Amino acid sequence: MTLVEEVRRPAPSGLAPLAVDVDGTLIRGDLLAEQALVFLRNPLRIFTLLFWMLKGRAALKRRLSESVEIDVEALPVNEELVAFIEAERAKGREIHLATASDALVAAKLAARFGFVDGVIASDGVSNLKGEAKAAALTKRFPGGFAYAGDAAADLPVWRAARETVVVGARASTLKAAEAIRPPLAVIPRPRIGARTVAKAARVHQWAKNALVFVPMVLGGKALDLETWAVTLAGFVLLGILASSTYLLNDLWDINDDRRHWSKRDRAFASGRLPIAAGLAAAPIGILIALGGAALIGWGAFFALLGYLVVTLAYSFRLKQVAVLDVFTLAGLFTMRLVVGVALAGVVASPWLLVFSMFIFASLSFAKRHTEMVRVALAGKDKAAGRGYIAADAPFLICMGTATGMSAVLVMVLYIFNEAFPAGMYQTPGALWAFPCVLFLWLGRVWVLSGRDELHDDPVAFAVRDRPSIALGVVMALAFVAAIAPVGRLW
Repeated sequence: MTLVEEVRRPAPSGLAPLAVDVDGTLIRGDLLAEQALVFLRNPLRIFTLLFWMLKGRAALKRRLSESVEIDVEALPVNEELVAFIEAERAKGREIHLATASDALVAAKLAARFGFVDGVIASDGVSNLKGEAKAAALTKRFPGGFAYAGDAAADLPVWRAARETVVVGARASTLKAAEAIRPPLAVIPRPRIGARTVAKAARVHQWAKNALVFVPMVLGGKALDLETWAVTLAGFVLLGILASSTYLLNDLWDINDDRRHWSKRDRAFASGRLPIAAGLAAAPIGILIALGGAALIGWGAFFALLGYLVVTLAYSFRLKQVAVLDVFTLAGLFTMRLVVGVALAGVVASPWLLVFSMFIFASLSFAKRHTEMVRVALAGKDKAAGRGYIAADAPFLICMGTATGMSAVLVMVLYIFNEAFPAGMYQTPGALWAFPCVLFLWLGRVWVLSGRDELHDDPVAFAVRDRPSIALGVVMALAFVAAIAPVGRLW
């Protein structure tokens, strides 16, 4: 059996009713995947999910619809199809949703749109897909119907229909649909290019992983080709691991991201990438990264494993706790240095690790401050999924500038207590450029943050900001001058 819900009956127009599929057609996504993702926010529920799957797909959909609520108002929709439907509705054509999703969630989705006249969906016993959907629609509309679908499973429905609308179908499916009859309309499939995948994996964030090279350079192994090879391999593995955790983070945050002013454009939140792809790619990436690290050595393996554990803890819970979230982010940056120590086989410098915690805490506070400023400008009080409110902006500035200046102080103390007495540098006086440049750059970051001119991520901002790049060049030249045998200045 299938559920047929009549919302209203418009006046007859002579046009065949238009039945519209939901998954991959009206919405850019899959309702079952959306529900499963919400349900599995408690990972222990995987066993319950597997048990429900044994009872059949229709029963699984009903149980999920009864157990979880998804934000149907925020689901990404196919705007081109919506425009087409509204044009057809204006002509007097009836519009019905015809979906294999469960009737309970389909009815909620229908309420979001003003053009839906009825819902035909799975009912917990029968899965309304393929031949079953074709039979249900033929019975419901004996005078004929038009059907909008997207997949090969819709071919039996198109054969039973009077008119065909093809939405986002693969080339082979489109060709098969055209063989049945010329489509009334064809809405092309969105192109998923390498850029979309790279943005979802946040490959640009791999720049942060360049920190793994710092211990090698400071440890005196900058000219060791074997150490370079091992560290470069570790850099790639850490990038793969980080990208995998970014995928999991975006899946976990998908509902919050859809309400965010900029994050709503992320690949999963916008529906450009399917949820199933992320759920498959993330564990594969994690296994590749940890397996590769084990081949390098147990030190590298446990360093990457620790990074993974802390990252997942941050993604699933800690980022919702004010101040602790920033401390964790600073810790994750510092753990990149720890990974570099393990890869290069050098001794960890306490000065470097303490400096890292302070500088990255400051940048993390800047990121949170920017978010809270945007929240206030949007007329809201709280950002979804965060432990801060708009009124915390002054506190975030205070904490951010304090930790930033602490980083400058640690740098000064390092130069006084380590650089000069240990004789580690040929020209240690050149290192005085470091705290000066650091002070100027942090000042720029916080001025722009206060003006709401800072990118969400200060690190990503720094690699594109010309003054920041110029200051970075000055620091690089100062370091070269410090280690080059050009005579002592002090």
